[in-house]
Amino acid sequence: MKTSLVAFSFMSFTLAITLLIGITTAAPEPVVDISGQKLKTGLNYNILPLIKGSGGGLTILPSNNNTCPLYIVQEKVELLNGKSVTFTPYKANKHGVILTSTDLNIKSYVTTTTCSQSPVWRLLKVLSGVWFLSTGGVEGNPGSVTIVNWFKIEKDEKDYVLSFCPSVCKCQTLCRSLGIYIDDDGNKHLALSDKVPPFRVMFKRA
Repeated sequence: MKTSLVAFSFMSFTLAITLLIGITTAAPEPVVDISGQKLKTGLNYNILPLIKGSGGGLTILPSNNNTCPLYIVQEKVELLNGKSVTFTPYKANKHGVILTSTDLNIKSYVTTTTCSQSPVWRLLKVLSGVWFLSTGGVEGNPGSVTIVNWFKIEKDEKDYVLSFCPSVCKCQTLCRSLGIYIDDDGNKHLALSDKVPPFRVMFKRA
C-alpha cells in the first residue's frame, strides 16, 4: 500500500510540473570506468564526482533519527570514495555490460545499518520541487508501481550523468538529470530538481 501511495503521489506531482532533461539522447553505448573498462552487472563501483574539489563519492546517510530512510548523499571530504553500488539493467545483455540510456536499478552495498529497508535506490519526495534519492526501492518488477526505482546513466557530451527518465512503462513521469542539493545542515543530497545543475560523474571499480 505504501508503494502505491508513493507512486500515486509521484504521478500527481508530474502533472503539476514539467522538468526537461538537459542531455542529448543518443544510441546506447557501453559505460566505461576511469580505467577504460566496461561497467558490468554483478560488480561493485564507486560513483565519484568528475569535478575535483567538489567533495567525494556518493554514500548513504541515515535520517535525523539515525534510522530510515538512508539518503544518497555526496561525501563532504574529497578523499572519501563513498559506498559502492551495483547496477542491474531492466534488460541485461548476454555480456552483462551496462549501457547508456538504459533503465536500471542502483543498489548501495550496505553492511551495517539500523535501517532494514532495501538498499535499492528510489526517488523520495522531501521538499517542494525537490526529490531526494534514498534507499527502500524495489529491484526488478518494472511497471508503474515501481517507477520511482529506475534510473539511467546518460552521456552528456564526453561526460556521464545519472538521470531519472524511466521508460519501463508507458507512464507520464519526470525526466531530468540528477544533481546535488545542499540542505540546511550542509548535507549534499543527490536529488532531482530544476534547482540544481547536473552532477557529472565517473565510475571506479571498488
